[in-house]
Amino acid sequence: MPDPQRYAPQVPVRRPRRLRTNPAMRELVAETTLRPADLILPMFVADGIESPREIASMPGVYQHTTDSLLRAAHEALDAGVRCVDLFGVPLPGDKDATGSVAWDPDGVLNRGVRALREEFRDDLLVMSDTCLDEFTDHGHCGLLATDAHGVTVVDNDATLPCYQAMAVAQAQAGAHIVSPSGMMDGQIAAIRAALDEAGFQDVAIMAYSAKYASAFFGPFREAVGSSLEGDRRAYQQDPANARESLLEVELDVAEGADFVMVKPALPYLDIVRQVADASPVPVAAYQVSGEYAMIQAAGQRGWVDGRAVMMESLTSIKRAGANQILTYFATEAARLLG
Repeated sequence: MPDPQRYAPQVPVRRPRRLRTNPAMRELVAETTLRPADLILPMFVADGIESPREIASMPGVYQHTTDSLLRAAHEALDAGVRCVDLFGVPLPGDKDATGSVAWDPDGVLNRGVRALREEFRDDLLVMSDTCLDEFTDHGHCGLLATDAHGVTVVDNDATLPCYQAMAVAQAQAGAHIVSPSGMMDGQIAAIRAALDEAGFQDVAIMAYSAKYASAFFGPFREAVGSSLEGDRRAYQQDPANARESLLEVELDVAEGADFVMVKPALPYLDIVRQVADASPVPVAAYQVSGEYAMIQAAGQRGWVDGRAVMMESLTSIKRAGANQILTYFATEAARLLG
């Protein structure tokens, strides 16, 4: 005779593993979806080279000629990437104390922006880096001055007109988005006013609102041929601080930022989450050169499955709350995402 206790109501056993049994089930219940259109590809266009030049500390990433830049951008678009972020690498002799080649219409960055916009029109969004560090002979993001104590400092307010000129030149070249990365106080308001006055009300601003003075930027300095000696801790954020990021975001949004960014990404996922929870505008995160280089190096040595770590890292950034992810993996990841 059946045991009546066998069928008595019991507290149900929770088995989360039921929702992990096969790929279709896992995809059905996935909480985070990464799309090719979420990815932005940073690119470098250089003066004085006749063929693309691979960056030693960033395998698979190149300083481009105009022709190779367009080819690589076509590959990105074909994979589903809809935005690139362009950095210029001038000849060393073109650098000066003010970075004046940055707003020269014939400067390397503006020529690259123009070539991309003419090639793709509105099919591919062209974002341009709006900072002086690649163009100054001292490698800082702003103009230098001497304070009352005889110390050399970056002059915040004197730098803003240079950013204004640079942003307008980029807009004239065809940039859909300008991306001020110098962490100067008031830079967003100054650039917005200059763009509007010049008739570029529809050019968007992606503000590097929470940019940390990070050791993860090392390979990037090779990529742009940086002239910097020293560091940028006087104007980039202290890695120890979090609340400061929320203040920076609040200020940039009030000044007219259309996007805000956290940079780097993986070491600052807590900041990405806090900014995403607080921001009324889209939030980007930049998987920077050091993050890319570590994954590539470990993958090439067989220490990790490089492709799997790439996708896991990007998913973690999206899960933390980023709407857009700047990554040197953009084209490769987009191809995998289909």
